[in-house]
Amino acid sequence: MTYFPAPGNPLSGLGVPAPGAPGITVWRAVLALAVVLVLLATSGWTAARKHQAEPGPRAAAVHAWKKASLAGRPLPAPDAPPGRIAHYFHELSRAQQRDLAARFPLVVGNLGGAPLELRYRANRTALLQARDTERKRMRDERLTEAGRSQAKHRMHRFTSMLSPQRQILAFDPTGRGRAAEVFGDLRDARRVSVVVPGVDTELLTFEKSARQYSAPVGMADALQQQQHATRPGVDTATIAWADYTAPAGLGVDAASGGDAEDGAVRLDDLVRALPATSAAAAPEVALFCHSYGSVVCGVAAHRLPDSVTDIAVAGSPGMRADNAAQLGTRAHIWAMRDADDWIADVPHLDVGGLGHGADPVAAGFGARHLSARDAVGHTGYFVPHTGSLANFAAIGTGAYQDVVCASSDPGCSLVPDAS
Repeated sequence: MTYFPAPGNPLSGLGVPAPGAPGITVWRAVLALAVVLVLLATSGWTAARKHQAEPGPRAAAVHAWKKASLAGRPLPAPDAPPGRIAHYFHELSRAQQRDLAARFPLVVGNLGGAPLELRYRANRTALLQARDTERKRMRDERLTEAGRSQAKHRMHRFTSMLSPQRQILAFDPTGRGRAAEVFGDLRDARRVSVVVPGVDTELLTFEKSARQYSAPVGMADALQQQQHATRPGVDTATIAWADYTAPAGLGVDAASGGDAEDGAVRLDDLVRALPATSAAAAPEVALFCHSYGSVVCGVAAHRLPDSVTDIAVAGSPGMRADNAAQLGTRAHIWAMRDADDWIADVPHLDVGGLGHGADPVAAGFGARHLSARDAVGHTGYFVPHTGSLANFAAIGTGAYQDVVCASSDPGCSLVPDAS
């Protein structure tokens, strides 16, 4: 049996057999068992554990919000439906809206249904406060050198996010942190694309200077620019959505669905809170789900509203379904994987809750198999001038006639009516 080392592949040290080599099926079965045993031995049966809510500044802000009032009236519940939140803010004066944003930036900035510009304003205030906190921590001698260094990195991240042109839709500095950013005009967008990233997504990896297209901000920015180039007459917006707690590293959390379950609820909340266009119609939404993000999208699929027309996954370890029909959605399901993506060597199965099920690019899954021409590695799908990004932009703008299929699925661009 021949073996090859896969650059950038965390499994390369295990001696993965070369594609097409004899015994590859046996190898994958052995690898699957090994992965499960290692996870259980090192982490225990923790796949189904519940994450405890982490106390922090947002939790304190929510607590204060619940006790507060405005003009003698209690404030709406922070988890109230977006329509109720929108109605509440519509009845307030501009001065009252800004007062709430200034008093409770970590609530208003994350409040589905609140006016967009008010959310951007509130999150700018929250970022200023968070930056000041990290500056103080940088000089705190009670912290270790590593702690002060992390504070410095977070301070620089928040400074970058405070750039005047940026539209921060969600922000929470608690723990590893969460955020979402808008590219384009979300208010008037007829079509909205949402980039759902995977493992190790947090505030410090929300954007990157090196390998920028492997981070949510770079992914979404590249997709928005490509969509404008593809169909400049279509009003689009793209959201870099890192507003869920992603697994840290390739441990038991990444192999299980707990974080995906929590993320699916938050993703559904985001979609349902998107503002109607100026024509009072909900925008059509396409989800672009990378790596573990495709697990989130798969778990969320059955609950998402019909405004979600497309779910495209790239480098997917599985969607926690045996086939596309089990996702329970009317959205078109698309899948791609480039030739040297190491995720192909991760067993696509589910053993005792570990693993994410069938391979979305397999013929039997039922997704439309897209070309990922010129994409390189696990994080290369959003790099400009690649066929993968061009395909994403075609889907995001509804230009299905421009979709380029993988050679194994030449009819994938023939999208039938949703039923």
